[in-house]
Amino acid sequence: MKNTVLTFREAKGREKLVMITAYDFSTAKIMDQAGVNAMLVGDSLGNVMLGHENTLSVTIGDMLRHCAAVARAAEKALVICDMPFASYRASRQQALRNGMRLLSEGMAQAVKLEGGADFRPVVRALTRASVPVMGHLGMTPQSVHAMGGFRLQGRTLAQAQKILDDARVLEEAGAFALVLECVPAALAARVTRELSIPVIGIGAGPRCDGQVLVWQDMVGITDKPAKFVKIFGQVGNAMSAAFAAYADEVRRGLFPGPDCSYDAPDGMDFEALR
Repeated sequence: MKNTVLTFREAKGREKLVMITAYDFSTAKIMDQAGVNAMLVGDSLGNVMLGHENTLSVTIGDMLRHCAAVARAAEKALVICDMPFASYRASRQQALRNGMRLLSEGMAQAVKLEGGADFRPVVRALTRASVPVMGHLGMTPQSVHAMGGFRLQGRTLAQAQKILDDARVLEEAGAFALVLECVPAALAARVTRELSIPVIGIGAGPRCDGQVLVWQDMVGITDKPAKFVKIFGQVGNAMSAAFAAYADEVRRGLFPGPDCSYDAPDGMDFEALR
């Protein structure tokens, strides 16, 4: 069954939702066949695909290109695309223009944006224009400088109250789901109970409605992943071994061998060429 914004919402309280980041066609195809509910084309591609220090340099053009590639592979998974830093913060008109581009050109089925009550007008405008919106609270990477780095959020009662209040506002404004990143597990559990929309955790404990991870983190490709990351397979080691074996066989003249080469058609002598 195809996952949609509607089935995503209806899953709350019935089944745990599985979301994972995706940035390219080949990897997204494997993820889709594995049965994930949603693939998030995250602006984290700035870090893991483009080599930037943070997500702030990611452009709407980057997101359009990567989202369309992922969408072409998604037969069953819901495709959600991040709105990058400079694509929605200036005005509702800017947000509408870029949100609609992500659906029309990027082939996304929903967008995700960071921020709380300050972005209520943006969320309302997008949802009224039939652009489904997933919110994102807690540790929001686009605010890394304002937050003083990548740090646990909701560490005081005042911070926790702000997160809960912002979550309520986003739901009221029309968000169909919420990502909650890097907050205490008990706070995430409270927010999850409070909302009627799914809450997807990342570093937010086990009592959310679902989970999301950056795929390079969970397969051992990135260096020094965050505390909340579990390594589900050492794909990085396997890739490194394969690349090293390839380089070794090329240098020793073992690859390509007869099985990987084409024979000349019968009777054709290329030595006769002048």
